[in-house]
Amino acid sequence: MRDPHPSRRTFVKQSAAAVAATTAALNFNAHAAGSDVLRVGLVGCGGRGTGAAEQALTADPNVKLVAMADAFSDRLESSLKELQGSSKGSQVDVPPDRRYVGFDAYKQVIDQVDVVLLTSTPHFRPMHMEYAVEKGVHMFVEKPVATDAPGVRAVLKSCEDAKKKNLSVVSGLCWRYYEPRKEAMKRVHDGDIGKIVAVQTTYNSGGVWDPRVTREEVSSDMEYQMRNWYYYTWLSGDHIVEQAVHAIDTMAWALGDEPPIRCWGSGGRQVRTEPKYGNIFDHFSIVYDYPNEVRGYHTCRHWRGSAQQVEDFILGADGVCDVFGKPSGPKISGPKKWRHRGPKGNMYQNEHNELFAAIRSGKPINNGVYAARSTLLAIMGRMSCYTGEVITWEQALNSKESLAPAAYAWGAAPEHPIARPGITKFV
Repeated sequence: MRDPHPSRRTFVKQSAAAVAATTAALNFNAHAAGSDVLRVGLVGCGGRGTGAAEQALTADPNVKLVAMADAFSDRLESSLKELQGSSKGSQVDVPPDRRYVGFDAYKQVIDQVDVVLLTSTPHFRPMHMEYAVEKGVHMFVEKPVATDAPGVRAVLKSCEDAKKKNLSVVSGLCWRYYEPRKEAMKRVHDGDIGKIVAVQTTYNSGGVWDPRVTREEVSSDMEYQMRNWYYYTWLSGDHIVEQAVHAIDTMAWALGDEPPIRCWGSGGRQVRTEPKYGNIFDHFSIVYDYPNEVRGYHTCRHWRGSAQQVEDFILGADGVCDVFGKPSGPKISGPKKWRHRGPKGNMYQNEHNELFAAIRSGKPINNGVYAARSTLLAIMGRMSCYTGEVITWEQALNSKESLAPAAYAWGAAPEHPIARPGITKFV
């Protein structure tokens, strides 16, 4: 916390630090604009992080992965082995003394790189982003960017500070980098379906991996939850935040990234009821109420053996945009009928291509605000379903509910009971 009444001496020290940080940022921009090697660090060595690292190495020939961090050494080593054996193995230079393990390992990586890939468990994203901005490091930031409102507010502050330092913040909301969808959204925003009346998004799937370890296989409750992070709201945000945020982001994108007035919904645990599934729900259904009588409808569930539906529709007064348009791609029905027929590209690769091009050109990209807003939209929906209450955007944004543990250590873990609508209260 900053001293609210700093002395002159403190002010001078802070001013000098600010000048030094600005000078460092300017020096880095000059360095990055040339052809020198950009040092990349990876924080979070799971499957998505490993994929992001390979995409970063593909995006620019003068990029090297030089440092890695994870909470667990086995995850780090398996990721490193996969990257070394990939087609980009020659760009991997991570000796043992640049492999860091533990809750604070991210600092050691960020301290020595130009670009960091933040792909850890979502709960930790706000603190990782804050430190990266402090150190003047460009970022690829995987979705979602937080699991509670205090985290979202911290991310918004970090994005504001990153803009002042001319740092790039590229979001892992990958559909925004998919050429067919970009063209479809441009047509929607240009009025090809008329005034938008409603948006329907659906993310019904069978779920992800089952819990990876039992309590008996690990040394503490914290390790147990961290190994099985997906099933704990404080770590993942619940599946509406961790996975279905892609669908909710589509709704936000279609509606100009303007926030709704309020939302209401329902959800619960109907299939995944055993204690091993932590405290998350397995289904949600939410209505978002926007200005001018526009509605957003979102449903998502994790039920194995049931129908799988991942589809989004934007309903206009003069037509409908089928955002997925399976199997061939987005399409519009109505007077301005259209179907995408051009190249599609790889949206995951495009994110990194644009990130490194922005760094080289000195023209930063900052996706942080829409990433934070879409994350909050998902959290807002979760709040409504957990409590059974109507939640306004202002309530969600200003919520005081922090899901963070008292301490980050290998011992006790947070104990959050399973939410009970009508009994669980909004905080």
